[in-house]
Parts: sequence; C-alpha cells; structure tokens
Amino acid sequence: MSKPTDEEMEIALKMAAQMRDENVDPFFIAKALLSHNYRMKYLEEILHVADRYINHGMSEHEKTLLIRTIEKAKDAESYTANRERDSFGLE
Repeated sequence: MSKPTDEEMEIALKMAAQMRDENVDPFFIAKALLSHNYRMKYLEEILHVADRYINHGMSEHEKTLLIRTIEKAKDAESYTANRERDSFGLE
C-alpha cells in the first residue's frame, strides 16, 4: 500500500476531526487516525535524531538528544493514553 500524499492526508485528517467533533466514529477509525498522526511526528523525530547519532560518531551530545527525543515521544504516548510513565531521569 502506498503512502498517502500530503493532500490526501490533509483531507483524511479533516474528515477524522469532523467525525470526532460530530461523535460519529462507531469503529474508532477517526480516533485511531488522529492519534497515530499525532504520535507519528514524535516517532519521525526519533528516526531523524537516531540517524544523526549513528552518522556523527555516536557522540555523548547526540546520545543525550536521542534520549530526550525518546522521552518526548513517550510523554506524547502517555498523554494520549491518559497514563503516567517512568522516566530516564534526564528531566
């Protein structure tokens, strides 16, 4: 299956938001799409930072950035799941 174009994704997200606002989502498709889209931004950031970490000699600075980026993604996951989580202790 191919990735949706930016235009297709924008339309799908608008329709999902409308479904959510009108409380017409019997199979939770809109909820799932909106949640995954929100979390995907954080996961893409992890990929970018991990790539930098690996390709720039695995420096301590890059490692710290990677850990903090993972922390942000876990915070977003906890926020969307309405639960608290353990921390790496870098906050």
